[in-house]
Amino acid sequence: MLGVEEQMKVIESGAMQIVPQEELKKKLAKGTPLNIKLGVDPTSPDLHLGHAVPLRKMRQFQDLGHNVTLIIGNGTALIGDPSGRDSTRPPLTEEQVEANAKTYVEQAMKILDPEKTTIVHNGDWIKPLTLQDMLGLMSQFTVARILEREDFSNRYQNHLPIALHEFIYPVLQAYDSVMISADLEMGGNDQIFNLLAGRDLMEKRGMEPQVALTMPLLEGTDGHKKMSKSYGNYVGLTDEPADMYGKIMSIPDELLGRYYRLASTFPVEKVDAIDASLADGTADPYALKRQLAANIVELYHGAQAASDAAAAFDALFKEHQRPHAPEVACELIVNDEGKVYLPALLAQVGLAKSAGEGRRLIDGGGVRLNDEPLAPKTYNLDPSQVEGAFIQVGKRRAVQLV
Repeated sequence: MLGVEEQMKVIESGAMQIVPQEELKKKLAKGTPLNIKLGVDPTSPDLHLGHAVPLRKMRQFQDLGHNVTLIIGNGTALIGDPSGRDSTRPPLTEEQVEANAKTYVEQAMKILDPEKTTIVHNGDWIKPLTLQDMLGLMSQFTVARILEREDFSNRYQNHLPIALHEFIYPVLQAYDSVMISADLEMGGNDQIFNLLAGRDLMEKRGMEPQVALTMPLLEGTDGHKKMSKSYGNYVGLTDEPADMYGKIMSIPDELLGRYYRLASTFPVEKVDAIDASLADGTADPYALKRQLAANIVELYHGAQAASDAAAAFDALFKEHQRPHAPEVACELIVNDEGKVYLPALLAQVGLAKSAGEGRRLIDGGGVRLNDEPLAPKTYNLDPSQVEGAFIQVGKRRAVQLV
């Protein structure tokens, strides 16, 4: 097992909070494997790269020699985690939870080492709780403390309903930590209250409290919103290899570092070097995307599938392959007619030396807008045609407006 500082370097990579950090170092210094907890409520049968972020961190713990316990929340899912929500989750039936849990575990094992993973269902200890048991648990927490949660506080202040059963969720999640004697619990950054509730309950039970570690939410392929099926910006773990490869190739350049750190299997030192090259401008973003896409497809589908996906991508884009295009943020200038004068825009973004040269490039058929060639004399365009457009001059020069 690596020394404390070497382990901390791996553990801290990509993490948002470790509370308290010094306590984790003391646990690691004992030199015995820790019990790392991740609880998941299987509310959906399909996982995407955003769901995989904490699972990837769990795998890092396994590779460091620690044990992980994956708690399937077939008890807590009947309530629904209120973290980060402004309304009550619709309840799931036990049948839905069990069906989702089966596919969740199958997909999670593409990341975790099955030999070092203990899978338990919290319904095994939550469902047998008596009224007296529940009253004893609830008495360990106050309404004032529960209302400290940002999501509950916001709903309360905005006169939005909070169902009483939602108050129970963090209590039951904390009880999970007691039942498995967790050394560290992981979760999304919106779960920090629940994780710290676990610490509190363990201390009140005379146990060594768990450390809380939170991971960030992964942005989707659009580069703006968190990855979600509802936003259509997700990369599913069960996506076909070619689709997965293509989606990774479509992410904005500025997300490369985060995807390498949160979604790939590259070691921390390699990711640090990639971050440095992106920061100093020596990186080739296109080459890095290909390397990243191949790595992620190989992780979920195997090396041959990754090779085939790369070949399919090349074949698909061979005829109309876009050159690498830096993203350029510019304020569109609208003339008296409410139009954007394209020759001037070409000069503004560095694709022409002047508006005059921009006109000559357009008239010569050398300008493409969103992969479509522009006819000669196409000078004035509606702003909607230009916003977020991919503009190409010749075969090798292009920009992506943002």
